[in-house]
Amino acid sequence: MPALLDRARPILDRAFSLLDLTQPVLLLAVRLWGYQYQTDGWGKLTHHDKVTDFFTELGIPQPGLNAWFVGGLEFAGGWLLLLGLFSRPIALVLAVNMLVAWLSVPDDRATFLNAFGDPDAFIASDPFFYLLVALIVLCFGPGRISLDALLARWFGPGLPGRS
Repeated sequence: MPALLDRARPILDRAFSLLDLTQPVLLLAVRLWGYQYQTDGWGKLTHHDKVTDFFTELGIPQPGLNAWFVGGLEFAGGWLLLLGLFSRPIALVLAVNMLVAWLSVPDDRATFLNAFGDPDAFIASDPFFYLLVALIVLCFGPGRISLDALLARWFGPGLPGRS
């Protein structure tokens, strides 16, 4: 059995090396969800009165100010994700934003708190994919196809948000 593993190791190493080439493309595909973030943010900014009313119903303090903040965050953050610029810092802020959104809406909060009891409802919940995208970019960075990677090549690896 060990001899078989020794013969299989170079083949597996080569296969995994080829799979490593797909990582930047996958991370770019994940970051494309930034378009949805910026679209939702723009909707919040252009329908500020409706968002303020909704935030008021939820009991969110300073609903008008928070509506501007969340709309601006999602709009600007979506563009930053798309471009792969300051990716990890914005992914952190967007992840916190999505957790707050999930826990602020009573129906969503119940779904979040019952994630293991009803995983289908958890995954189907509106904030799920937004949070997933933010967490993937936060954990793995934006990938090599990003402005963060380009800036790191130009100016060195000490930049925040680099992959």
